[in-house]
Amino acid sequence: MTKTLYADIILPLAVRGRFTYEVPERFAGILNQGMRVSVPFGYNRHYTGIVCTVHNIRPSFSKVREIKDLIDTSPSVNDFQLKLWIWISEYYMCSEGEVMKAALPLEISQNSFKAKQETCIMLARNFSDAELNKILDNLRKAPRQQELLMTYLSLSGYATGTPGLIVRKGILLSQSQSAPNSLDILISKGILSAYSQPVSRIVKGGMTNEHVRTLSEAQSAAYDSINHQLKEKDIVLLHGVTSSGKTEIYIHLIEEQLKKGKQVLYMLPEIALTTQIIERLRFHFGDQTGVYHSRLSDPERVEIWRKVAGDDPSGSFRLILGVRSSIFLPFNSLGLVIVDEEHDGSYKQHDPAPRYHARDSAIMLAALHNAKTILGSASPSIESYNNAVTGKYGLAHLKERYGLIKLPEIILANTREAYKRKLMVSHFTPELLNAMDNALGKEEQIILFQNRRGFSPYIECSECGWIPVCIQCAVNLTYHKSINRMVCHYCGYNTGMPSKCGNCSSTGMVTRGFGTEKIEDEIKIVFPSARVARMDQDTTRSRNSFNRIIKAFEERRIDILIGTQMISKGLDFENLTVVGVLNADNLLNYPDFRAHERSFQMLEQVSGRAGRRSKQGRVVIQTSDPANRIIRLVLRHDFEGMFRLQTEERKSFNYPPFSRMVRINIKHKDRGLLNQYAENLGNDLKQLFGKRVLGPESPVISQLQQWYIKTILIKIEREKPPAKAKQLISEAIERIEKEKGASSLRIAVDVDPY
Repeated sequence: MTKTLYADIILPLAVRGRFTYEVPERFAGILNQGMRVSVPFGYNRHYTGIVCTVHNIRPSFSKVREIKDLIDTSPSVNDFQLKLWIWISEYYMCSEGEVMKAALPLEISQNSFKAKQETCIMLARNFSDAELNKILDNLRKAPRQQELLMTYLSLSGYATGTPGLIVRKGILLSQSQSAPNSLDILISKGILSAYSQPVSRIVKGGMTNEHVRTLSEAQSAAYDSINHQLKEKDIVLLHGVTSSGKTEIYIHLIEEQLKKGKQVLYMLPEIALTTQIIERLRFHFGDQTGVYHSRLSDPERVEIWRKVAGDDPSGSFRLILGVRSSIFLPFNSLGLVIVDEEHDGSYKQHDPAPRYHARDSAIMLAALHNAKTILGSASPSIESYNNAVTGKYGLAHLKERYGLIKLPEIILANTREAYKRKLMVSHFTPELLNAMDNALGKEEQIILFQNRRGFSPYIECSECGWIPVCIQCAVNLTYHKSINRMVCHYCGYNTGMPSKCGNCSSTGMVTRGFGTEKIEDEIKIVFPSARVARMDQDTTRSRNSFNRIIKAFEERRIDILIGTQMISKGLDFENLTVVGVLNADNLLNYPDFRAHERSFQMLEQVSGRAGRRSKQGRVVIQTSDPANRIIRLVLRHDFEGMFRLQTEERKSFNYPPFSRMVRINIKHKDRGLLNQYAENLGNDLKQLFGKRVLGPESPVISQLQQWYIKTILIKIEREKPPAKAKQLISEAIERIEKEKGASSLRIAVDVDPY
């Protein structure tokens, strides 16, 4: 008698554990790990799940439901992927279903993928030359049909003696300038035929086998150091100053792996902002290169997925350039992972779960494949640099710019002093205006950095100080002049500009502060002949808007580019010589233990855009506190000084890298109930972890989308096993969730918050 088989299945749900189903006899011997199946769940619902294990152990519950259907003939998810899902689920304290939901393109998870079809045209049969001449002669009275047929014969290769090529319908109609009905008539007459075939949605790469540049002496030394250290270590951090040529080293490392038949994952924090790197790598590696990011359509993601897995007959991708979600692709022979700008906060997923850090998850992915990892940055994260100097990672340096170009000269402009002496022109100091004026006089380009979008951060009543706030969130509304609306940047709520104060009815409403939109307006007044553009979330909503702005700047059709942190990443412009940081104080004064580290990184990165080719650049940093320690370190490009300063402070207060952190966000729409549940959870955790528990406290933004928020922070010693601590935290949360009335409570756990 054949034993009944059961399958443990991961479903895309925020529920811990797997779901066990009986395997119908018709699937016995066919069903394998990683296959997609359709299963019933609850009342009249069905989900597509992933088979994790197949076994013969019957579960303890009385009724076991059957798998309804088998979707795959071979696994859609490989063993490496499943192991990574399990690790992310355990480390980041979320369900495997939440990881699955983040990992799989929607059309794979819902089994709704449809290949893109395109109509192609060919001759209906093998006509002789005499027959074709007769047909063309008969078509003289229908000149549009005759022109269309002649165009087909030319495009198909018939006219050059190499007939047989198919012609895409769209190209044929475009080249012949014909209407579709002319083609329909030729098909109805049996002269041409049409059929559909699947076509790629993916943009092809550039040239292949392009000669790789010879490395400079400094690059060669760094490259040799990396290769030497990779013999003993799995991870090497490349600390290279801005414009030092890290990408060229990556290209050499990639080429080595591709020659071995291995795959390479090259990660970037934001693909849309790194067009130049993408074009460069495609130029070297051609059609082996795929790009994976959030702005792709779901069918495009599925096609890339299949090309990485090797399931697409049209070809495969060996090199993937991707954002954080690219770690979930079905790599099967990964040899190298490169995490460029490894310090960047964009690698951390915040909401929804899984709240994973893609850099750390990529390191685990590489370990599963026995692959190597290169982390690169001009200003590494404190954690990564600490791992390097303590010997956990290898460390290679690249301390000079390519071509021995000098690092930019940094000028500090004291805004407090300039305001006192009435030397400010709008929001610009004399130092910045002089630098801009000189650059424009030499037909050089300028970038202005202000990390706030909109026209004004808030509107205020000049009489009583009333400020309009979001009706759903505890944040001020930002004024956007271009649409004349007040907008919440957290939930999207917007309203018209108030004509009078909501408190005292005064009509004296004034704008306070300044965002990129306001800077754009004022720069046009100060430099009326300059060509000005803005790059922030408001101007880059469409799919290709990033590329359009970057291309216009590259082609020198823009003199001054104003932007948020977008302009600090991955941009390399030959004619850019001046960078202005309009308000460094906003970065430095944010209430977070990483604020100074992030400020240094942001200022160093945006400064690094200036003078990258033949001329030394100039950077003007406007600040009311030029004596600030971080500002002084930026002035000297002193990363090691910043690292020493920050590690001393963090060691004193037991912050990472000297501890692990877990943040718990508790949300409820009733403030009183929130306070009660948060206090109960905090007391429970304090009994387990003592003084290592901070809070519950209200965060900087204490209400979002009508949900009140409290935060608890737990510090876990590095030397103690984190798995046990996480188990205790999970059990404490489960106890709170079982309390009376807690069904409306939302609790989110963020491991290694960033």
